[in-house]
Amino acid sequence: MSGFRLESCVWELTLACCFGCRYCGSAGGRARADELSTAECLDTADQLAELGCRRVSLIGGEVFLRRDWAQIAGRLTGLGVRVDVITNGYMMSPEVLEQLKQAGVSSVAVSIDGPEDVHDAGRQAGSFKRAMEAVRALTAAGMPVSVISTLRRDCMGRLEELYRVLEGSGIAAWQLQACSPMGNAARGLDWRIDPAEVIAFVMRHRAEAPFMLGAADNVGYFTDEELRLRGADGACFQGCRAGISAIGIDSAGNVRGCESLYDERFNEGNLRQRRLRDIWEDPGAFAYNRQFRREMLTGSCARCRMGPWCAGGCRSYNYFVHGKLYESPACAGGAK
Repeated sequence: MSGFRLESCVWELTLACCFGCRYCGSAGGRARADELSTAECLDTADQLAELGCRRVSLIGGEVFLRRDWAQIAGRLTGLGVRVDVITNGYMMSPEVLEQLKQAGVSSVAVSIDGPEDVHDAGRQAGSFKRAMEAVRALTAAGMPVSVISTLRRDCMGRLEELYRVLEGSGIAAWQLQACSPMGNAARGLDWRIDPAEVIAFVMRHRAEAPFMLGAADNVGYFTDEELRLRGADGACFQGCRAGISAIGIDSAGNVRGCESLYDERFNEGNLRQRRLRDIWEDPGAFAYNRQFRREMLTGSCARCRMGPWCAGGCRSYNYFVHGKLYESPACAGGAK
């Protein structure tokens, strides 16, 4: 198993959330009845560090609704693990800011999905204002801040407006990701976008933007702009990392290759029954990626010369759009 080294983890601390967003992939709102206890979370932190995990992103639900979030974050940072937090920004306060500092959190990403009317329509009235207040409070406190936007049809035409809002906000980065039709987003939402529009937007602004601007791994792939698309110059999509160098953990202790593979089919084990090392080092685990062969590619991906490297794009997006793991339904590069 020496070829698979765990580098990063996205950890859903709780499913509890102050919103019920129309496009929430995990359909957050109420906490699960069987969420990991504080002791179990601290043990999980120890197991992640023991496996050599270098970076953990804490998500929800809403992270700050879990009372012991700072204790868990502090356990990770105390073990030398970089911790980032992704939040909707609604619960930001001076107390939370102090907890972030004390826990040694490296950065915070705030979800903002469009100008005020678009953002509030998908979440709740006043949520845009609170998110921007959170951005200002974090930057004023010296905390590196990024913004993550989940793109659907209703916000694609408003990206220029949002860019102007964020232009003077002091953020360090802005990531654009395609909305995947899972959870709430699978319930009648128009989630479809043209990836070429996203790429064109990034290329139009990346040189002038006062922050790093890039597309997430479910947008692309291997167009002529690839080496400038992911934010940092020279960064390149390397195929889905689920089970290769990354894992996801949900609030009940289920382990999967990626927290966006939000389906029981992709659960490799539960931390209440098996140690994380046992799951990670299981020869049969994460087979959809660890045992990938070019022959598994279908559709235009099977004819693409970049197939061996791209491996069909984002597993999660593929699965929830059309159920075909090894065929990207919206590749901007096409077969070359």
